[in-house]
Amino acid sequence: MVEQVRSYLEQHQDQAVSELIEFLKIPSVSADSTLKSETRRGAEFVLKQLEAAGIESRLVETAGHPIVYGSWKKAAGKPTVLVYGHYDVQPPDPLDQWTTPPFEPDIRDGHIYARGATDDKGQMYTHIKSVEAWMKTHGELPVNVVFVIEGEEEVGSDNLDRFLAENKDLVASDIAVISDTSQYGPGLPAITYGLRGILACEVIVRGPRQDLHSGVFGGAVTNPGNGLAKMVAALHNDQGRVQIPGFYDGVLELTQEEREQFAALPFDEATFMSNLGVNEVAGEAGFTTLERRWARPTCDVNGMISGYTGEGPKTIVPAQARVKITCRLVPDQDPKALTQALEQFLRDQLPPGLTMEFIDFHGCRGLVFDFNSPYMTAARSAIEQAFGTAPVMIREGGSIPVVETFQSLVGVETLLLGWGQNTDNLHSPNERFSLESFRQGTLASALLWQGLSEIQV
Repeated sequence: MVEQVRSYLEQHQDQAVSELIEFLKIPSVSADSTLKSETRRGAEFVLKQLEAAGIESRLVETAGHPIVYGSWKKAAGKPTVLVYGHYDVQPPDPLDQWTTPPFEPDIRDGHIYARGATDDKGQMYTHIKSVEAWMKTHGELPVNVVFVIEGEEEVGSDNLDRFLAENKDLVASDIAVISDTSQYGPGLPAITYGLRGILACEVIVRGPRQDLHSGVFGGAVTNPGNGLAKMVAALHNDQGRVQIPGFYDGVLELTQEEREQFAALPFDEATFMSNLGVNEVAGEAGFTTLERRWARPTCDVNGMISGYTGEGPKTIVPAQARVKITCRLVPDQDPKALTQALEQFLRDQLPPGLTMEFIDFHGCRGLVFDFNSPYMTAARSAIEQAFGTAPVMIREGGSIPVVETFQSLVGVETLLLGWGQNTDNLHSPNERFSLESFRQGTLASALLWQGLSEIQV
């Protein structure tokens, strides 16, 4: 059975690449209101391809961009797989740094270069083509599938939670699959079994009604810039530990097995520093760089501004200062409780004579999945067959809020199967996706459906 599918994919690889090129030509930038019709065209492309693959599909209208929903549920007694992806892409700016235009896909050096190539059009499309291969060769799938492909991932997925909550019967499933992460490195496919969560906020500290002359008033009123700098400096001690009371409550410590797995991964710290342009690593004492990136919580300033920042001097006491902060969280930290703790900590540090406004943006929990579950075992086998080497098990320092949503609203864990590379320039000029990874990922997806069909539900 699988050999027929494999043969179909090989024979239709060029066609799949041609279709992907057409997909990548669509400037489905969800953040740009002037491209709303183009973003919808991205949804319509996905709809057309799902229907061509034999999946009954429709567009679900939302207050923003539509969700593409498709399903095939004729494999009685077999698991139901929820496939998630997104057809929207990041803005392509700055345009002058692209070697070729972002929406004129170009194939060179074994990669396809275009905005959305790896995030997430190319990776998501592997699952549509693998389903097509099964349907064209067998007329059916070995598992039940549900596709939820949204158009607002790059702008916060504002309408996805509502769709999932209102359509639990439509999305009911046993496991979710997302391909929107990366391999560990060239020739090292990976399954991501853990993600950090996040909380995000903005803090505005205000002093005088307006900017003041620093010669006339300096030393007589509290400076908001100085005050905010003091508050931010108090967030960490000299060992890199976050000083917010209760910040480490609930932190799920790494197991010895995990620490050994991380240590066994190829990782050259000198190369890591060179690639980033830094001369030393930093962070919480007592942990390796990979452990700090993947499995320890952090608190970081994302941006900070106060007063005059133009060319030359301007001698003022600024009227206000502001900072944007995110904390990356790990299981089992509570983002709501820690947001409150962060606000209280900063208020406790606020110098007399200043006021503070705290704006809570969003948050999600960190997650870790059982990497010995039957679903993980099936995924490992499929990837090893397709890529020719067993995948490594990794955690990821970033956050994918929809994964928590699937767990809380749908009640399923997620297989995070990334086909791209960290060097694929996600969110940057010259985004790309390896054509070989596209081929291998599509085959791995096809093999996964067969492997999952053997799990009893």
